[in-house]
Amino acid sequence: MQSVLENVKNNIIKVIEQSAQKARDEGKLNFDSLPAFVLEVPREKEHGDFATNIAMLLTRQAKIAPRQIAETIVNGINIKGSRISRIEIAGPGFINFFLENDWVYDVLPQIEKQGECYGDSNTGQGKRVQVEFVSANPTGLLHMGNARGAALGDVMASLMQAAGFLVSREFYINDAGNQIDNFGKSLEARYLQLLGRDVAFPEDGYHGADIIDTVKGFIEKHGDRYLDMESALRKELFIKYALEEKIAAIRNTLSQFGVEYDVWFSEQSLHESGAIDTILAQLREKGFLYESEGALWLKTTEFGDEKDEVLVRSNGIPTYFAADIAYHKNKFDRGFEWVINIWGADHHGHVKRLKGAMQALGYNPESLDIVLMQLVRLFKEGEIIRMSKRSGEFITLDDLIADVGRDAARYFFVMRSADSHLDFDMDLAKSQSTENPVYYIQYAYARISSILRQLEELDENVPLTEECDFTLLQEQAELDLMRKMADFPIEISEAALALEPHRIARYAHELAGLFHSFYNSHRVMIEDRELQKARLVLIKSVQTVISRALSLIGVTAPESM
Repeated sequence: MQSVLENVKNNIIKVIEQSAQKARDEGKLNFDSLPAFVLEVPREKEHGDFATNIAMLLTRQAKIAPRQIAETIVNGINIKGSRISRIEIAGPGFINFFLENDWVYDVLPQIEKQGECYGDSNTGQGKRVQVEFVSANPTGLLHMGNARGAALGDVMASLMQAAGFLVSREFYINDAGNQIDNFGKSLEARYLQLLGRDVAFPEDGYHGADIIDTVKGFIEKHGDRYLDMESALRKELFIKYALEEKIAAIRNTLSQFGVEYDVWFSEQSLHESGAIDTILAQLREKGFLYESEGALWLKTTEFGDEKDEVLVRSNGIPTYFAADIAYHKNKFDRGFEWVINIWGADHHGHVKRLKGAMQALGYNPESLDIVLMQLVRLFKEGEIIRMSKRSGEFITLDDLIADVGRDAARYFFVMRSADSHLDFDMDLAKSQSTENPVYYIQYAYARISSILRQLEELDENVPLTEECDFTLLQEQAELDLMRKMADFPIEISEAALALEPHRIARYAHELAGLFHSFYNSHRVMIEDRELQKARLVLIKSVQTVISRALSLIGVTAPESM
């Protein structure tokens, strides 16, 4: 179903195109074809409901000033039946459209009809999309970078599903390579130390307290049975045991955070299946590999990288990059048409070379998007905090959920653009004040629930839209709420296409703010029964949209606070 706002926009676009074509037919404008102009909401309210830049884009073809083009187009527009109240020309030739108020009333029946599906669209047209996020090394606990990636990735996937994409969430398990070797050495060293052997801890080992806890759990089950086992076999045993435990713990933590994956993909499977050998053979055949200093190199400089990259070390062991290429080939071979990764900003240098590798293998690099997210700093009592009582190293996601709750954690992680540094104020996240954006939004929902409970106590129900006269809703606060709710479907589509989950967090906060303003100035349960009915439908619609926005973010909508 096309949204109310899309219908209005399409009507305006239609009258613009008709006027321009008419002006050309009458010899008033000269152009071969209309450019791809935009119709957007101006930043300043006084500039109208919509504005277009078509006059500036036509200047080169028409060979006259853009303002003159704008005047010609405006003079040819018939506003009858278009819901346009007036048109103005601003600046060098922007055309601003001011709408009649009555169009916003159509949004209330649409929300009633679609309910919790309001905002869904077919923008994605069933395009298959994979979102890979978190993909933390299974050698420790999830930290704040993982947590932000989890929230961003999960909300991004939810938005794309709402926008009509077929989405798969995927976790890439880094269960191969140097970090796993070091993991095994760390586990073995702790095992021997806990059983009284005087052994040095590996220089590149994992020092987290959780490693000690894992080994203690192993000893409780198996005692010193493996004390005299050959070292390589013992490390292999420890790695298998610890990976199962760590991956299970990561699954559980992410589930507690509201994140469920469709696929857990093992890096080790790429080595075992021969997938890495396959991409090496393909790249060699295409002429993108060469040997130097005993290693095998990929010509990534041919794709804009600063230097070529090693795929196989001189000792014959493939690099992580080689596995990553094989992994992304696997993604496209599974039929995904749009592949999205969420990485930490420290992986910036890896983006161009991975896209280049995909191009070298014959895939469209534009079908791979990598969202780079900036660091998170946690604050408590005005101070940056780094230590965790439990891990001894950092604040874990488990710690954060226990301290501030899932709702606040998820909202705070997505309320800023991924490419912005995030200062996470734990005191603010826990506070029950309007300064806390999560509380502010949930409080709006709870306020509406309170009014609707009053209605239930009177043994009455929210009326159907067909029973209401919405033209009674003339107050600016009422019109603002309906106008904002009309934006919601487009907000979802645009946030999904731009990979910007923060837009929905911002939208929910703005809608809640408009409701609080309405609530503080206007009563709903009033003697004027007709106006009361219209306002009841209005606030019920607001409640539905707030609930939908919060559900996309993964935040609950409590009926009382």
